[in-house]
Parts: sequence; structure tokens; C-alpha cells
Amino acid sequence: MAVRTANIVAARAVADAVRTSLGPRGMDKMIQTARGETIITNDGSTMLKSMSVLHPSAKMLVDLSAAQDVEAGDGTTSVVVIAGSLLGAADKLLGKGIHPSVIAESFQRAAGAAVQVLHDMSVPVSLTDTTTLLQAATTSLGSKIVSQHSNILAPMAVNAITKTIDIKTADNVDLRNIRILKKVGGTIEDSEMVEGLVMGQNVVKNGGGPIRMEKARIGLIQFQLSPPKPDVSFSTSITDAR
Repeated sequence: MAVRTANIVAARAVADAVRTSLGPRGMDKMIQTARGETIITNDGSTMLKSMSVLHPSAKMLVDLSAAQDVEAGDGTTSVVVIAGSLLGAADKLLGKGIHPSVIAESFQRAAGAAVQVLHDMSVPVSLTDTTTLLQAATTSLGSKIVSQHSNILAPMAVNAITKTIDIKTADNVDLRNIRILKKVGGTIEDSEMVEGLVMGQNVVKNGGGPIRMEKARIGLIQFQLSPPKPDVSFSTSITDAR
């Protein structure tokens, strides 16, 4: 009983840490990483990744948030808060002497009923329905720090998704097909979506070659363009001469 209580307390501590950042009126968190970097965010996945969680039960909630981020890309804070509330309810039931197996079975039945309710109230969304997709993206950005720029980021996100899939046959998207490049010194208004390949190499101004070329052909090279480093090892011996 003491072990179960300790596990519940550790997991609920993680849920309470991110609870106050939930929703449009949620507060931002200032996190200092082990390397001394300061992060200001209200994204549950980012906060949990930055936390040094040691307890196994608490780590399960961190993994739960990461899985939610990979599967849906949103709801990372909500899933942790809901799990923490369910653990709090389970703790009260355990205090009444109800067996853990009965509680677990009841939660499974409740989850099945909840899934059925969600299926009944859900509305199918076509990938060609740009208006609905924009509304969904704007809603997801409503609880983020950049919510005031949702009119710029939401269309950009929708266009990035629809450009990387076949709208007629796709039912999901691989986010690894979308690359995000961050540049220091710009603003969110400077963000743009590039339909193609972006390379982060600087242009050699004194190389004599063209800086811009229209309708260029691209060659795929399977070796390093920069000069290779010489593979030479030097050995130094020091003799103490007297």
C-alpha cells in the first residue's frame, strides 16, 4: 500500500507542475536547463522534457506526454493533467479499501465508454477542407505563446502538411518530412514556408560564382565538398635534460 501511494504521489507531482500552464489563460514557465539555458514556455511536452525526473512513475507521465506529442502534436499538457486526476481518484478509492484490480477494470470500461462518446460526437474532416483545417490549427495555437501570431503560423502549418502528403490517399503525415530552421535575429512575421529544400550554408561572396540562378539543375554528390582534414597524427616526446 505504501509503494502504491508513493507512486501516485510522485506522478501527481508532475501533473501539478504543468497544471497551471493549461489553457489559454495558463501561465508560462521559466525553466533553466542543466547547461544554464533559460526556456520560457507553456508547452507541456517541452516542460516535461526539461525536467529531471527520476521516479519511475513520474517518468511514465513524461513518456505519456511524449507519445501524445508524436501521435497528435497537441494535448501534451491535458493528457498529463487528466492522468494525474485519475490517479487522485484511484488514491481515494484505494483508501476506501477497493481492490486495485477492480479500479483498473473500471477505468478500462470507462475509457471504452468515453471513446464511444467521442466517436459519436466527432465530425469527419476532409484534407481538402482548408477552412476546417485552419480552424483546428488556430485552436491548437490558442494555448501557446505565439497565439497572437496564429493568423501567420496556422496557414503556414496547414500548407506544410498538405504539401508533404497525397491528399487523396493519405490518412496521416510524417512530421519528419517537414524541416524547421531557426534563425536568430528575426521575428515571427519574417517566417515563411519554402516549398523545396533549404540549405543552411553561407554563400561564398568572393568565390566568383553566381549567387542566384533561375531554373537550375541540381546534382546529388555523395562526397564531401569541403577539403578533407589531413589524417596525420603527431607524437611529441619531452626529455628532461639536466
